[in-house]
Amino acid sequence: MDERTREYLRGRFADYYRAAETPLPPAANEREWGHIPWTPGSGTTMVRHQSQLDLGDIGEFLTRTAPRHVYFSAARYDDPGASTMGAKGWRGADLIFDLDADHLPRVDPAETSYKEMLAACKDALQRLLSFLEADFGFTGLRIVFSGGRGYHVHVRTDSIQSLDSDARGEIVDYVRGRDLDTDGLIRVASTGGATQRLLRTEGGWGRRVHDELRSLTTELRELPETDALDRLTSFDGIGEGRAETILGALAANPQAIERGNMEAGGPGIRLLADALADRVVDEHAAPIDEPVTTDTHRLIRLPGSLHGGSGLVVTPIDRENLDSFEPLVDAVPERFTTQDIAIEVEEPTEVALGGDTIKLNPGVHSVPESIAVFLMTRGDAAKAPA
Repeated sequence: MDERTREYLRGRFADYYRAAETPLPPAANEREWGHIPWTPGSGTTMVRHQSQLDLGDIGEFLTRTAPRHVYFSAARYDDPGASTMGAKGWRGADLIFDLDADHLPRVDPAETSYKEMLAACKDALQRLLSFLEADFGFTGLRIVFSGGRGYHVHVRTDSIQSLDSDARGEIVDYVRGRDLDTDGLIRVASTGGATQRLLRTEGGWGRRVHDELRSLTTELRELPETDALDRLTSFDGIGEGRAETILGALAANPQAIERGNMEAGGPGIRLLADALADRVVDEHAAPIDEPVTTDTHRLIRLPGSLHGGSGLVVTPIDRENLDSFEPLVDAVPERFTTQDIAIEVEEPTEVALGGDTIKLNPGVHSVPESIAVFLMTRGDAAKAPA
């Protein structure tokens, strides 16, 4: 990034902060603060180990320094400005989840547009929220568009503050469906002196596998027998004989699957549940960034700040507004929507932002400032001489 572009962006970031209201996290004075300034060259320098006392009024600090990126710690400390982690005096930490479109399965950044990547990331966010709300019972979640390639979720309930890295890792394993053991989804129940092995249907991964199993059995009942047998034998470990036994059990005792009975029709139902569990993990797991969640000292972007790699706002989202949230519209700073500026691009590029899509060939172009800032922060354009 050349000096003209860098100075223009620094000035416009300062203008944004001059008018913006940037809410602080709870106990802001107990958290470490960090930022990345607009340094010359291609590298970046993280300035950290600062407390709110060191920075002073955060709004005034942001206006005066106009940093490229702004962060605060998930952790709370006795002395957040201490120069080493050991000297800070760790008190506890929020539980942070990060979803990044670059890390999503079946999403190739080289073949997928930015808009499509963000849509895929939002789908993954919905899966994550299902786990956090339905399985863990967390409430009051802080949902934030990162301003870049994904979303953050902050959990601040008292019950998780003291969790160490290993305990947070267990939450990661659960949300990602890692090494899901079907045995752990089955309980033994006694009925009339007999015992039955039943899938746990009341919630969690057991409910998800049960829902998939019920859906499959409904499909099988509606298929011609030959097609139903072909469908069953497509699963590993289920041959024609077992497939016939499963179909017979479903016809004779249609309520068995509704109860989650893993013994109806012999071992075939259990094999079917095992195969479906793999599919359920593939479809429902949330591919969160593990190091972000397990790191009890993590720095995370400040909601309301600007992302220095896009010029978009790190945007808090009310839970009830998540479905309608459009990051490439709702996270565009209003401050950057009132004028056009001249930029120079070297490669053909296409930008979808603010509800518009603009295609640019190499050369100098006058474009809406929000698009200009987006391209300049990403290194895809330079500020043209006045």
